[in-house]
Amino acid sequence: MKYRIMVTGAAGQLGYDVVKTFGSDGHHVLGCDREQMDITDQQQCKDLIGAFRPDIIIHCAAYTAVDQAESDIDTAFSINAAGTRNIAVAAEKVKAKLVYISTDYVFDGMGNTPYQEYDETNPQSVYGTSKLAGERLVQSLSTRWFIVRTSWVFGSHGHNFVKTMLDLMGKRPQLQVVHDQQGAPTYTVDLARLIAELAVSEKYGIYHASNAGSCTWFEFAQAIAEEAIQHGFFQATAQIAEIVSCTTAEYPRPASRPAYSVMDHMGIRTNRLQAMRPWREALIAFLHELDTE
Repeated sequence: MKYRIMVTGAAGQLGYDVVKTFGSDGHHVLGCDREQMDITDQQQCKDLIGAFRPDIIIHCAAYTAVDQAESDIDTAFSINAAGTRNIAVAAEKVKAKLVYISTDYVFDGMGNTPYQEYDETNPQSVYGTSKLAGERLVQSLSTRWFIVRTSWVFGSHGHNFVKTMLDLMGKRPQLQVVHDQQGAPTYTVDLARLIAELAVSEKYGIYHASNAGSCTWFEFAQAIAEEAIQHGFFQATAQIAEIVSCTTAEYPRPASRPAYSVMDHMGIRTNRLQAMRPWREALIAFLHELDTE
């Protein structure tokens, strides 16, 4: 069966691959970025969603400037909370399913075992708090919803840690990367495929979605360097940056980062959905994608 799909944040890193994935599956996809629909304008949301009448809305649009949110609280909440409310209200009017993309930042990161979907949330940043507000609005205003929490996202269509490392490795003699934050990288192509599988089902609820396994940012950076060399991103004679570990305290940022934000994929397992491949395999696939662009 083919569906009418609307994707918010369609020009963003995840949104781009979501549009591409649903399109390749043969669905009728309308990708909306801020130029097509300002999600903070409730009337605009009602008008556009009412006119297109989607069966499913994938809500990728978000305020994701984690550090900036600490001093730009109103904008973070107007997009992540009020904007999500506007999408949820308009979705409900046309009886559309709603898939809301959320984050590992809804947890405090003080645990040491993977977070399950129904564990207590306790965000420590404005960004995390605003995304949790969005989750609660989706749950209270929608009747058919999926919440997909993800982490450490990387894809070809946007800024991310992998691209930054690849760029800086060839420019600097040394790179400091924190070793005391542990999480799970997520490749947008793999996440988009999971969302496409989930959205056409009736397996509503909260899901944790990241590539299998976990690492620290330092280990992730080391893997990027190793795989980039292995796959010819740098000439054999090139000098690339030495990657050295540092602590979060040595690299202070305005927003608190979860020290441990590995998420358990219980929802994927118990609903018999396709598990996502290990993050290192996903990283290699991403490097191949970059190489063929």
